[in-house]
Amino acid sequence: MEKKIVTVQNTQIGAGIPKICIPLVAENKDALAKALEQAGESPYDMVEWRADYYESVEEEKFCREALELIREKIGEKPLLFTFRTKEEGGNRRIEEMDYFSLNELAAGSGLADIVDVEIARKDELVRRTISTIHEHGVFVLGSNHDFEKTPSREEIVRRLVYMQELDADITKIAVMPQKKQDVLELLGAAILMEETYGDRPCVTMSMGKTGIISRICGSFSGASITFGTAGNSSAPGQIPAKELALILRILS
Repeated sequence: MEKKIVTVQNTQIGAGIPKICIPLVAENKDALAKALEQAGESPYDMVEWRADYYESVEEEKFCREALELIREKIGEKPLLFTFRTKEEGGNRRIEEMDYFSLNELAAGSGLADIVDVEIARKDELVRRTISTIHEHGVFVLGSNHDFEKTPSREEIVRRLVYMQELDADITKIAVMPQKKQDVLELLGAAILMEETYGDRPCVTMSMGKTGIISRICGSFSGASITFGTAGNSSAPGQIPAKELALILRILS
């Protein structure tokens, strides 16, 4: 199956070795500036702003101010906007309509390149938001997270295929292993997507220490993005970006 490549700024997601994405975890502008400084000292291809950690992010003024700071510092590297909700392992809760409005605000700012949309929500709202984000010329990363367990291989594939049906440009799932076999289940699903069902960039990961191998073997399993730290981590099991870059070069 021919795979779609998502070209964001000058970066091709879905081509070559997995792209290193550094999460920016900060509660205010000063902390964000520090996180950006730390990121600049590490090798990376793109950044993810974890807006759920940021104070007053739901106010347009503060959201835009933070996005402008990030864009100024990273130049033409891709910027992924993510508000991870509490239900999917994020830092805080948000009303459902406020969640979708915030995603649409980020897309309409002209500063974010990709917006993360959690797909385990009301179907009509997810579809409407994805359509609105696309109208702004911004890409969508459809996502799903399970911090309790690892679903079956078939269920993981079903969720990723559903993201494709929703017209997400990139699909992503992160699961929590309870045993080593769970990591193999996730990797098996990733390979099924790569070889049989996937027609666009896919991101898969098994979290925590047990799942670290899933963050470094993307060239084998087909994962197009992997997350590495340059300061605070946004999920268990993330590897420092400097070490991650070295490992990816060796394995690719």
